[in-house]
Amino acid sequence: MKQQHFIQMVLVIVVMMFLQGCSNDTTQMTRVQIKLVDAPGDYEEVNIDLKDVLINRTESGNGWESIGNVKQGIYNLLEYTGGVEALIADSEIPSGQINQMRLVLGENNSIKINGELTKLDTPSSQQSGLKLNFHTELMGGLLYTFILDFDVNKSIVKAANSGKYNLKPVIRVVAEATSGAIAGKVTPFEFITQVSAINGTDTLRTHTDLTGKFLVKGVPPATYKLLFTPDTSSGFSPKTVENITVTLGNVTDVGTITFE
Repeated sequence: MKQQHFIQMVLVIVVMMFLQGCSNDTTQMTRVQIKLVDAPGDYEEVNIDLKDVLINRTESGNGWESIGNVKQGIYNLLEYTGGVEALIADSEIPSGQINQMRLVLGENNSIKINGELTKLDTPSSQQSGLKLNFHTELMGGLLYTFILDFDVNKSIVKAANSGKYNLKPVIRVVAEATSGAIAGKVTPFEFITQVSAINGTDTLRTHTDLTGKFLVKGVPPATYKLLFTPDTSSGFSPKTVENITVTLGNVTDVGTITFE
């Protein structure tokens, strides 16, 4: 019996260490979505060959890193007008400051005029990628959406006498937080507690870490009921906290929840 009890204790500790690692990652990570939209243009098609999306946390030309989970492919910009969007990336990245973004394009960029596809040339100054400057602080646990708004008519330049067309993208970047988050702590914390945020439509769940802290991330703005369900071995009953309001772009801290 003692050996069985010892094995159970070891399993609990291992699970708690795993959940702590997940929780720590959550508090330091931000989910980012990048969407592509366009204003109507005087062409039948405007196709860009997307290869990657890079971000830079510095002000220099160094420090570029892929945002990850980029949906590579050919995008006809004219398909993404009138409220239609193309989701080109959806990834979790370390929280903190972002100063620049770069779209890396391939060679298969083209436009269609009078039913004929014509290659779009990329100037040598942009062959390493189109750099966009902005300054945004990403908070942990939130969801941010970056809208890349192409201006097609300004982005296509016809060469004087050669009949060729150059792609010199003009893009407006709009960054917005599209969720909130709920943070807090549970005490005693020597056991795992499941935390559920419930608003009648959605239920979002997470677990406490080894210090009792928790973070429910990516929470749509609304009023929630929090249900705290401790591990059955703790001897405590579930506890409910009502009327927790989550607002856009903010982390709602509910303080310390005490089991008695």
